[in-house]
Amino acid sequence: MKVLLIDPPFYRLIGFYNRYFPLGLVSVGTALRDAGHEVIVYDADYNENPSVIGNACLTQYYGRYLDSFHQPDNAVWVEMRKTIEAVGPDVVGITMCTAYAASAFRVAEISKAVNPACPVIAGGPHAAVRAEEVLRICPAIDYVVRGEGEITARELIAAIADSAGGSVKAEGLGDGCRASQEDHRQAALDDATLEAIAGVSFRAGGSIRHNPPRERIRDLDAFAPPDRALMMNRDTHSPEDMGLIMTSRGCPFSCTFCATDNRQVRYRSIEHILREIRHVRDTYGTVHFTLKDDSFTVDKKRVAEFCEALARENFRIGWECNTRVDLVTEEMLRTMKWAGCNSVKVGIESGSEQVLERMNKRITIEQIRAAARLFRKVGIHWTGYFLIGTPGETTEDIYKTLDFMYEIKPDFAAIGVYEPFPETVMFHEGIRRGLVKSGMVMEDFNAVAPNHYYKADPRRQVETIEPEQFERLEQEIKDRFYEYNKGFGRLLSRARARTIQYTRSPRVLLGDLKKYLSWRGA
Repeated sequence: MKVLLIDPPFYRLIGFYNRYFPLGLVSVGTALRDAGHEVIVYDADYNENPSVIGNACLTQYYGRYLDSFHQPDNAVWVEMRKTIEAVGPDVVGITMCTAYAASAFRVAEISKAVNPACPVIAGGPHAAVRAEEVLRICPAIDYVVRGEGEITARELIAAIADSAGGSVKAEGLGDGCRASQEDHRQAALDDATLEAIAGVSFRAGGSIRHNPPRERIRDLDAFAPPDRALMMNRDTHSPEDMGLIMTSRGCPFSCTFCATDNRQVRYRSIEHILREIRHVRDTYGTVHFTLKDDSFTVDKKRVAEFCEALARENFRIGWECNTRVDLVTEEMLRTMKWAGCNSVKVGIESGSEQVLERMNKRITIEQIRAAARLFRKVGIHWTGYFLIGTPGETTEDIYKTLDFMYEIKPDFAAIGVYEPFPETVMFHEGIRRGLVKSGMVMEDFNAVAPNHYYKADPRRQVETIEPEQFERLEQEIKDRFYEYNKGFGRLLSRARARTIQYTRSPRVLLGDLKKYLSWRGA
């Protein structure tokens, strides 16, 4: 079957640059291709000419995103329709994160408007935890794939193909999704077939059914590395965009604000990872890779083996990864740096011990201080991620976070305001505190800014601080972080960490110069 997988537009509708190719979508697409389907991945969020520089002010432009839903002639939505028409898929698959759920719903509606007979499947983190809500409020979505999609999507699409193999395929459903809606009803999967596919949610008999969850994929080497060549607009992506890699899946920690529900860490073999790096470097000229594991340094022995293998292969690449302050040692960081690691990203979250405890971060202020000293001693660029506005947080807590940022002095300090992601522990805590509502309807998604999804009152962030006071406090904290990051020494540190990209790609250097001039002029 011809399968069109779509990464919905979000940052592009705002005018922002969305980095990297859609890794999860391409991973599922590669598994479908290897099962014999014709797969096209459409990254509709890629923006070659961003007008908004720097994500510190991103939420100020969310109005553009909401306005697009009332603009039938919006260029992005026109392109979406034309692309679906031109591809003529037998099945459309859409990935869905909470922030751009409204856009995913709109893509589904456009798909059905182009051809009502074409089944639409939603997957991704938001669809997985809100399958009931997704199917209830969006009739244009026929099926939801929950959890890891490689096997579930393969089984579901195989069943759709078998169903379409009779009279309906003769009418054209298997040829560009040109069958009539009545044909599609005739080819609809029977309940028994659907109920045999673990990890799928669907409508049947006037109700919504959720099949038992599928077991996590144990052998990640059983699937080929994500084939970036499946992307229809791959040539518009920079070499660095193509360097996104997952070497493992899962996180053993249980932070209360995190939407990750997979606590069992599974690893790809070192050789499997090296094969992907080698291919991407040789095919796309990528010299810098981003390892997107939740926490790359969970297994210290594996980190050492990976670094030794990279050095042995002499790839001459740079790379960065995510880690935790309690998962690094001086020896490990020196080994990583020796093997080409030029940057690490670390979740600090708060300077308040009480807030860290409510987050279940399982780290202490002293552990953070110790890690900061290590990063400086080894000389590896590091980004600290901070979060304010969690339930129960006070003004004092927020200022502790600001003061702590100045104390530990990360090379780059990223600040975010808490957003309630569905089904997390903190989401349910927000419901108990009257800050969060349990569900949303389509009108909410189309009218409310994404950073206010699921809030009982979009103006109230926390119950301990009045809305007007928090609004002023939020702006102050963002301004202070912004000014901190504009420091020449920190910009120089970032530039040094990106030397390998600059020497191989003038495009990256010009892009960073543009950002620098924008920051300095702000």
